[in-house]
Amino acid sequence: MNIQSNRATWLAVSAMFVLNGALYGIWAARIPAMAARHDLDAGELGLLLLLLAGGAIAAFPLAGRFADKLGAAFITLWIAVAYTVALALTALAPNIATLAVALAVFGATHGAMDVAMNTWAGEAERHIARPVMSSFHAMFSLGAGLGAASGFFAEQWGVDIPVHFIVTGVAVATLTLTIARIGWVSPTQDGVSGTPLFPLPKGPLVAVGLIAFCTSMGEGAMVDWSALLLIETTEVTPAQAALGYTVFSVAMVVTRLLGDQATRAFGPTPTARIAGVIATVGAISAVSSTSYGVTLSAFALMGVGYAVIMPLAFSRAARDPYLPPGTAIASVSTLGYGGLLLGPPLIGFVAYASTLRTGFALLAVLAALIIVLVGAVRAK
Repeated sequence: MNIQSNRATWLAVSAMFVLNGALYGIWAARIPAMAARHDLDAGELGLLLLLLAGGAIAAFPLAGRFADKLGAAFITLWIAVAYTVALALTALAPNIATLAVALAVFGATHGAMDVAMNTWAGEAERHIARPVMSSFHAMFSLGAGLGAASGFFAEQWGVDIPVHFIVTGVAVATLTLTIARIGWVSPTQDGVSGTPLFPLPKGPLVAVGLIAFCTSMGEGAMVDWSALLLIETTEVTPAQAALGYTVFSVAMVVTRLLGDQATRAFGPTPTARIAGVIATVGAISAVSSTSYGVTLSAFALMGVGYAVIMPLAFSRAARDPYLPPGTAIASVSTLGYGGLLLGPPLIGFVAYASTLRTGFALLAVLAALIIVLVGAVRAK
């Protein structure tokens, strides 16, 4: 039985969301520098990001199964350590072949931690007895923004990628893991062995997964391509371009901190519908602008629009009456965070064949699809 206070519980789970976001933000902010270091064109970078996606998608169902069987908190803490090591491996890779392997491992640990920590977050939300999932995801966005900001300063100060990744990653991991070790004991599920090894959403969860996919496509594009879009369309420096994802992440943090209140006030469906409209407007503005300031504002709108969708999707999955929480979240993650990780390489291939603007235009279409599907996040 868990007897931790609500505050200690919230802080512990939030720390893991901060770590997950920070490590990914650190990587995202240095993608242009990493591409330059290995002399990658858009197609090669897209293939490497596809390997990252493949590692994550393979890890989703395994992480869900182990989270249900061994306990979400236990699995989250151990994967967090492996994820930190994986970030360092990407920085130390001497050539494209070793970078490909490192990115596959990085993607697998990122994806596994995402499923495990969201399962733990569902447990914490039930323990606290009020909606807090959006605030947890705000901590992910905060971590991602801080990680991206560290990339900005690393670029400004000329810090090498290995030094940046290892020093910053270890520092963040040490702090967050210390906060997260509260002795939380997660419930385990006896019937996990009867569930499919690679579960996909069924019934109403299919639409939930599609909503998560459309949202994550946008988030993934911002992680990996926002800096390059700014460079291509507004001709700014790499250091200035690194601020694009930071602006997006800050907007997500602020909106997610208000997301639980908005959901309680308006309900999940109206909240998600308004969010989809804002994301659509932001995506259209981003591909239409040649102004640095306007594009940054468009990125902020996209952050506001995407902010509450994933928390609503995971809260719905955690309450599914047919699947254990870890398995249900893993099934939604297969579509949802599949979009986060498959979106960037897809946009890379489109950019290689056409332009990066064309790739980003896909996001407006997918954001509009969210508006059509929002009824699926209604509380059951």
